[in-house]
Amino acid sequence: MSHEDITLTAGDAEVTLRPANGGRVGGLRVGGVQLLRQGDRFGCFPMVPWCGRIRDGRFRDGAEVHQMPLSSPPHAIHGTARDGAWNIARTSTDEAVLTYDLVEPWPYPGRVTQIAALTPDALTLTMSVETYDASFPAQIGWHPWFNRTLDGGEPVRLDFTAAWQEERGDDHLPTGNRVDPKPGPWDDCFGMPGGVDVTLTWPGQLELKVASREEWVVVYDEQEAAVCVEPQTGPPNGLNTLPRLVTPLEPLEASTTWSWRRL
Repeated sequence: MSHEDITLTAGDAEVTLRPANGGRVGGLRVGGVQLLRQGDRFGCFPMVPWCGRIRDGRFRDGAEVHQMPLSSPPHAIHGTARDGAWNIARTSTDEAVLTYDLVEPWPYPGRVTQIAALTPDALTLTMSVETYDASFPAQIGWHPWFNRTLDGGEPVRLDFTAAWQEERGDDHLPTGNRVDPKPGPWDDCFGMPGGVDVTLTWPGQLELKVASREEWVVVYDEQEAAVCVEPQTGPPNGLNTLPRLVTPLEPLEASTTWSWRRL
């Protein structure tokens, strides 16, 4: 199986995919300028089969309780697929399809497919989780690290209008209460019932919109080097609080589109 890095190009946009490193988008260049923070842990990684933290690493499915490794003690965080090598199903100049078979420690068999499609002014990422066996709860999301500054320019500005913010407890997990959105800095989940719509503006350089039909987004901007805008199919700890079931008849699918224009 091939796990080599893949380069997609369209116009003056270039995307690097890193199947061997968790199926992540390793880089996105527009006109030669790198938008994503570089490094093995950064770029943009897929969050699957769950997003954000699971309380104490435990989730319930019917009568069964499953324990995930505590990757962010005392919780489990961001799924298992970012730790594995993905396979290349097919690739062309501007599109690639990667697959990942769910394995231990995830307790259910299933397959994840991620499609990356590039145009001169947008990147669309689509992911699905399928099972041919037992049904199970799952989530899909993406965790991009956008550089706070581009080539030494002004810091990025974030602009979005959310219907609510998930109140965050001391354990960093939603309490179940919804509150009015508060000013940043954030490591918080927001609700956008009309679909995720967040604009990042690097003044005088570039405007980029992160959009998705999903209604949840985590915004994380507490680090100096980068800001994260993470569309996802449910809130953190959602395997417990708002499970979406993957069944043999009904896969779970989501997508996000990042579109940009020069300023």
